[in-house]
Amino acid sequence: MSTEATTDDGAGILLVDDMEDNLTALEAVLGSLNEPLVRARSGEEAMKALLRRRFALVLLDVRMPGMDGFETAANIKRLDQTKDVPIIFLTGAEDDSGYAFRGYATGAADYLTKPFDPWVLRAKVSVFLDLHRKNQQLERLLARQRADYQEVDRRLTALEEELTEPQRVQVKELRHLLEKR
Repeated sequence: MSTEATTDDGAGILLVDDMEDNLTALEAVLGSLNEPLVRARSGEEAMKALLRRRFALVLLDVRMPGMDGFETAANIKRLDQTKDVPIIFLTGAEDDSGYAFRGYATGAADYLTKPFDPWVLRAKVSVFLDLHRKNQQLERLLARQRADYQEVDRRLTALEEELTEPQRVQVKELRHLLEKR
């Protein structure tokens, strides 16, 4: 797995479904993306996994015993550290048409019915992985920019301090300092 082909900091995809067959099918479809795939068999397990590590995306089944997908999504969106993680809801085709509306209202980025087209799912997941990579890249650029600004500010402050003590600064030394910077 090359570092360019994977998301930053080992962020992967969280697969949440109470059915083993569905998790296996998701792994088979998404395995070729070379991203870490983490399973959760319930909403509770999903929340624990989200608090332990970063994820680029969550694929979330709507109907699960205990905490269902909507409640899990609401909890994900409520926490500062997970609120920006995109969620794709997956649910059976016979489900109520109001589920899609409820899913988007809960904060889902997308909603697919089962059985899903593997190519469509892989394409959608790839888009979210690319967005995650670009966001990570922007965060690194902003951090570097902040560090550069701090360094410039530090140098300006040092130069101002030297200029406020005119008896110590000679014109030659000032030119020399400016040329070095």
